[in-house]
Amino acid sequence: MAKGTPATLALEKAGVAFKLHEYDYDPNAERIGMQAAEALGIDPARLLKTLMAKAGNEVVCVLAPSDREVNLKKLAAVADAKSAAMLGAAEAERITGYHVGGISPFGQKKRARVFIDDSVLAFPLIVCNGGRRGLQVELAPADLVRTLGATAAAIC
Repeated sequence: MAKGTPATLALEKAGVAFKLHEYDYDPNAERIGMQAAEALGIDPARLLKTLMAKAGNEVVCVLAPSDREVNLKKLAAVADAKSAAMLGAAEAERITGYHVGGISPFGQKKRARVFIDDSVLAFPLIVCNGGRRGLQVELAPADLVRTLGATAAAIC
């Protein structure tokens, strides 16, 4: 298995139980989260994509099921901002310290407020990026919310 990433190290430091899943990352995939779900045989509704956005002037991290789209108006409302927009790849990489396709909500270079679509809270386990392309971590949604101080809301 891979050596630790900032994400897995942050999870270990927080004492969170998690399981690693590796797969062959396809850099040409149209939808990275969907490709990961398919490669791992995981329901895309419980495999989360990590998106970086701006809500007003604040950079935020958004976790949404791979098979759904974030509603920017709902995100702005939940973040108490007038508007929201996705960050470009270069800016997301600069802020998080990760490469697109390997952005994890854990262990980011600069801590951002985290929003998670509340539809995933019903699953006993969810999967999100482990801090590099081709690596996912599986954990309980309550552990993710607690560790990141995430706000759960209907954002899709």
